[in-house]
Amino acid sequence: MIHGHRTHTLWIAFLLHRISGIALALFLPAHFWVLSYALNAPQKLDGFLHWAETPIVKFAEFGLVFLLSVHMLGGLRLMALEFLPWTSGQKTAAASAVAASTFLAGIFLLRAI
Repeated sequence: MIHGHRTHTLWIAFLLHRISGIALALFLPAHFWVLSYALNAPQKLDGFLHWAETPIVKFAEFGLVFLLSVHMLGGLRLMALEFLPWTSGQKTAAASAVAASTFLAGIFLLRAI
């Protein structure tokens, strides 16, 4: 059974912020591992960069940019909640943050293709 508050836009914004944070935390060790190839195994880095040109990786990069922008905008929303007075436009601000994140990630995807 889904409770009414769990379908509210701000609860979804809360959940999306937490999920994006976990996903980024899982991504960072893999990112640093690949970056270590530049120092220790340049031929492996070249192979990885060749693989990174595939369409599935380009789409995954769209997801990464989306998660990063959602997390950043969600964090700014939380800071606004803590330091600014509460307004009735918080739902609109949360929806606008998701829309802006999708737009930014879409631009990245179009440039990457």
